[in-house]
Amino acid sequence: MNLGPQTASIIYIVALFAILYFLMIRPQQKRQKQHAAMIKALNVGDNIITVGGLLGSIVKIKDNTVVLRVADKVHIEVLKNAIAQVSEKKEAE
Repeated sequence: MNLGPQTASIIYIVALFAILYFLMIRPQQKRQKQHAAMIKALNVGDNIITVGGLLGSIVKIKDNTVVLRVADKVHIEVLKNAIAQVSEKKEAE
C-alpha cells in the first residue's frame, strides 16, 4: 500500500494530537475533577493547606470563600480555589 504525502501528513497530525491528548490534556482534566470534588467535600474543622503554603483550620464556609483560623484569634478569608489540599480531618472545636 502506497500512501501519498497528504495522507501521511494527516496521519502524522492525528497521531501527534492523540499523543498530546493522552499525555497532557486527559491527566489535567482528571486533576481538575479531583480538585473540584475535594473543594465540594470541605467541612468546618478540616485542616487545609493553601496554594501559597498557609496552614489553617476551616472555621466557616461561604459560597466562593472559606474563613481559616491560622492562629489564636487570627482568621483570614481565602478563595476555595486557593486550597491545595486537605491535610487531615479534625473535629470542630
